[in-house]
Parts: sequence; C-alpha cells; structure tokens
Amino acid sequence: QVQLVESGGGLVQAGGSLRLSCTASGSPFSVNAMGWYRQAPGKQRELVAYITKGGTTNYADSVRGRFTISRDSAKNTVYLQMNSLKPEDTAVYYCKAVVTFRDYWGQGTQVTVSL
Repeated sequence: QVQLVESGGGLVQAGGSLRLSCTASGSPFSVNAMGWYRQAPGKQRELVAYITKGGTTNYADSVRGRFTISRDSAKNTVYLQMNSLKPEDTAVYYCKAVVTFRDYWGQGTQVTVSL
C-alpha cells in the first residue's frame, strides 16, 4: 500500500514563501507522475502543479511564475516551492502520486496566508 506523507504547511504573511514536501513509500513499483492539489473552504479540489517521471511540469494559471514543482525520484519525493503567496492561496494542499495507473493521496497540509 502506497503512503504519502506531506510536510511544510503553515501560516505565512502575504508575499512570503513556503516549501511543501511529500514522500511516497510502500510500493515496490516506481512512482510515475506526482502533483499538488488544493482545496479551499467551499470550493472544489483543484490542480496546482504536477511533474511527470520524465520531469515535464504543468501549473495552474493562478500559480504559474510563483510556484515551482520539483522532484527527487530517488527518494520518491516531490516539492512545491511557493513564493509571493497571496491570501487566495489559502487552502489544504494535497499531494498525489500515480503508481501503476492508480492515484494515491496524502492527508493534506494546511497553508494559510494572512494579509
């Protein structure tokens, strides 16, 4: 069973930075794409960014140029560097990993951006 453990959330002032990490473990198979999603209160979960096993990245328009996704495949770890944070970035951030065509999710980490 694949398990994802996230860390790095917290409270930050607008304009600040945070770095999220997510490590996948428990699978004998390689991890394919990894990504970050977020869900704000009263809203649907949305894609923030993802990165394929080959390193191709994609970002939501709302975060492009401010957030950077990267991964260490040897460690099955994905990172999300978030700069120039805005109050509208406040949400629970979830990590997702694709392993043998199945999606696995982390428990979520809260990011709160204050004015």
